[in-house]
Amino acid sequence: MAKTETAQEIVAELKALGSESTKKTLLNHGIKEPVLGVKIADLKPIQKRIKRNYQLALELYDTGIYDAMYLAGLIADDAKMTQSNLQHWVENATSESLCGYTVAWVAAESSHGREMARAWIDSSSESIAATGWSTLGSLVSIKSDSDLDLTELKQLLGRVEATIHDQPNRVRHAMNGFLIAVGCYVAPLTELVVQTAMNIDKVAFDPGKTACKLPSVIEYIQKVQKRGAIGKKRKTAKC
Repeated sequence: MAKTETAQEIVAELKALGSESTKKTLLNHGIKEPVLGVKIADLKPIQKRIKRNYQLALELYDTGIYDAMYLAGLIADDAKMTQSNLQHWVENATSESLCGYTVAWVAAESSHGREMARAWIDSSSESIAATGWSTLGSLVSIKSDSDLDLTELKQLLGRVEATIHDQPNRVRHAMNGFLIAVGCYVAPLTELVVQTAMNIDKVAFDPGKTACKLPSVIEYIQKVQKRGAIGKKRKTAKC
């Protein structure tokens, strides 16, 4: 029987994989210390080796080390994640990346995704509200249209149109991502999303120290349309 790896052993492995150049890039993208500077490409072999491990994922997340927290999301056994686990993760996420990707992905692939997302988007916390919108975006990317409430999604599109300009920076970013996700993955609503984006017009966005730009909803959808991929679902929210 293979020896069960511990969080401490994984962290030691991550420390050996980290680099100062990658760490500097991550810090410039708003990642907060402690961070080791491990490339996502170097996390993938560890993910492949471990596959899924519920308890190890919880322990890695609780180290507070960004790289370990990101890995935790990749190896989390989503089916075992409880509402309490997810709430703990969203409250302790230390960066926009963990909110928009790690926590959102795991929540979306759990059995509590929609419920948690709807609660989170009403939060007064910028990071939690942003996570909620990102989770909704992940949900529509992996669930068949028959498993989605299209009426609810239309209402959420209306909410984005009416409120996006009044939201904090990270929430605006996440709402924009939600529009893109619905427009690309839910074919019956693509035209409505395009009209919504036209009504919203330009959205203000502060990229911080990076050169990142807020993607154009309409241009993004047009590129997916040219590929003939509108409505094509993802096998997993994680990448």
